[in-house]
Formats: sequence, C-alpha cells, structure tokens
Amino acid sequence: MPASREDLMSFFGDLDIEVTTVDHEPVFTVAESGDLHERIPGGHTKNLFVKDKKGRLFLIVALHDAQIDLKKIHQIIGAQGRVSFGNADLLMEVLGVEPGSVTPFSLINDRDAQRVTPVFDAAMMQHNVLNFHPLKNDATTSIQADDLMKFAGACGHSARVLAVSEEAVAAGL
Repeated sequence: MPASREDLMSFFGDLDIEVTTVDHEPVFTVAESGDLHERIPGGHTKNLFVKDKKGRLFLIVALHDAQIDLKKIHQIIGAQGRVSFGNADLLMEVLGVEPGSVTPFSLINDRDAQRVTPVFDAAMMQHNVLNFHPLKNDATTSIQADDLMKFAGACGHSARVLAVSEEAVAAGL
C-alpha cells in the first residue's frame, strides 16, 4: 500500500524536516499551476519519470520552466540509450502515485526496492525552497533544498545533482 500524505508528514517529522503545505484544486500539468507560483514562494518544479533501454528507472526533477532535451538526457544521467516515459502502471507500482502527482516525495514508496535513481537538476538545487506535491496533486509542500537531499537519503536513495536542464548547462552548474 503506497504511503499516504499523513505517512509522508510523519516521516518528515521523524527526520526533523520542517515543511509547509498549501491545499488547492488538483493540478495535472505545469501549465495549470501558474497561479500557485504567485501564491507559494520558492522554486516550482516538474518531474519526469523515465526508463532506459535496459529498464532502469529515473526520476528527473527540475524547475517548472526548465528546458530538458530528452534526446540527450541519457548521456547526462548515465542511462543506456534514449529514455522514454514510464507508463501509469509502472509509476504506480514503483512510486505509488498517479500521473499528474509525480514528486520526489514518492521516493518514500521506493525505500525497500530502490528501483528509481533520483536526478535533481543543478539549477533547481540553487533555490533554498522547493515545492512539490505531497503524493497527490491537490496540495503543494515546500521544503528546503538541503532537506530534500536528507529526505532522499532517508529513503535509501543517493540523489544525483546534475546539470540536466539547458539552463544549468549554460550556467556551468
């Protein structure tokens, strides 16, 4: 059974990670979340759940407006051949969330198997505060960037901070 929002908040508490959460209407795309950017300070994000030719899974997390070249991303993240998006069934099986609710917080559901390699864009990690869905797309939770790394580690994942966006590459991050 996937973790609930309450399980996630309890896990944050166990780790002494302070977060704030704002409830809102469900948003399914970055385009639908525009007004939230004005109401909630910090870096707003998008999440790409992808797999490579050998079936290795990656969760790429970047700023909402980041430009990511999906034809070249495999070279940056160490994937075998070009990547494609994981389907809804695989997403639910591995991360316990539905499309539109993808979030690095879903690593809480991959603690045992550790099937996913989280990749955080270097440009995104320049923000002190980052915003993600707390497992469902009807709320946004704000977390410090350092605490995001702490969270990923507590889930058994060594998140890789890489320049995956064109913005990060251009800035030399």
